[in-house]
Amino acid sequence: MVLNKEKISFVLIIINLNKEGMKNLLKSVFFCTILVLLNACKKKEEDKIVPIQGNSSQAIKDYSAMVYISYDDAISKAKLLQQSIETFGTNPNSSNFELCKQAWLAARIPYGQTEAYRLYGGPIDGEDGPEGYINGWPLDESFIDYVEGNTESGIINLPKLYPTINDSLLLTLNEKDSETNIATGFHAIEFLLWGQDLYANSAGKRPYTDYVMASNSSANRRLQYLKVCSSLLVTQLTEVRDAWKVGAAWYSNFNNPVNKNISLRMIFDGIGKLSKGELAGERMNVALENEDQEDEHSCFSDNTHIDIRMNFLGIKNVYLNTYISTNGIKTQGYSLSELVKAKSIETDKEILLALENCEKYINDIPAPFDQAIINEKEKVVKAIKELQKLSDAIAGGASKLGLQISAD
Repeated sequence: MVLNKEKISFVLIIINLNKEGMKNLLKSVFFCTILVLLNACKKKEEDKIVPIQGNSSQAIKDYSAMVYISYDDAISKAKLLQQSIETFGTNPNSSNFELCKQAWLAARIPYGQTEAYRLYGGPIDGEDGPEGYINGWPLDESFIDYVEGNTESGIINLPKLYPTINDSLLLTLNEKDSETNIATGFHAIEFLLWGQDLYANSAGKRPYTDYVMASNSSANRRLQYLKVCSSLLVTQLTEVRDAWKVGAAWYSNFNNPVNKNISLRMIFDGIGKLSKGELAGERMNVALENEDQEDEHSCFSDNTHIDIRMNFLGIKNVYLNTYISTNGIKTQGYSLSELVKAKSIETDKEILLALENCEKYINDIPAPFDQAIINEKEKVVKAIKELQKLSDAIAGGASKLGLQISAD
């Protein structure tokens, strides 16, 4: 353990108390306070501890509860996706295949909002977090299955090399040799349901007969791959959710009053980074500059516009500490907005206005996104700029609380 100046000063005073007795208590406390204040002034800005008006401990607790509830919502939809795939496997027809697609789209609604709980080294994307297995992208389709011009590519079509498709194999292969070698998660399932999107006016058109043995020799392996991916998705989302359960190690550390400022900084970091560096940058601007659907988030299903809206909604949820589940139940708690408002009414108004503007311009982006980045560039650019402004406003709100964040 490394002792900083404040801790050393405090220890010396305790020793002094033991030697001289209680008669010097008030004097020791006085000098301890002075030393702490003097040393605090020398600390770097990002480490500065300042009193935060409002109930910051309650805000952290209510944030944690919202995280748990929304991951639980995502799990419920992932389980329905898993069930629809099982049903399709038992009776592979076009109607059941369409139900699988609808279940995937429904599962993206709650999960997309949970992206606001990332980007600060939490349970989902910390050192051993499963985020890369859950939502990894962009995805090299030929790593998994056949593509236009190569009917024998991918894990599915290489039974001699990969005789058994199971959890262990796919987890081992995920991002092996390349970050685009995505073997698991939402987008692997998306590709297996829609296939490549080779069309300007629609999503991918994979036929359900890809899963019928009489039509395709790899059908059984393709179905097994789909089942393994859906099962892993439920397992890994459950792992993340349970880290936020009251009494779990992460939850307890995150809600420890000693870590109050650290936890608040993480919360602000998550939404600030998602707004600018991740959503405005990686998920929108990269695709816009390249005019390439391969760089968009859900390129096989043409669902990227919904992904963007849900990611933004996650930011809004966190700032207002409000979550509406997919079954319509609303939960609300003590918010970052209330903490910021206690320090600066004007700063809170600025963030709320930025949220309003972002929502407007994001909703103005027409679907599908892969055509908007070519034909409606100005609308995409406007939304990107508003997300960048929102991130800057969020950083300003954090600064009012004495918290320094980096949103790029």
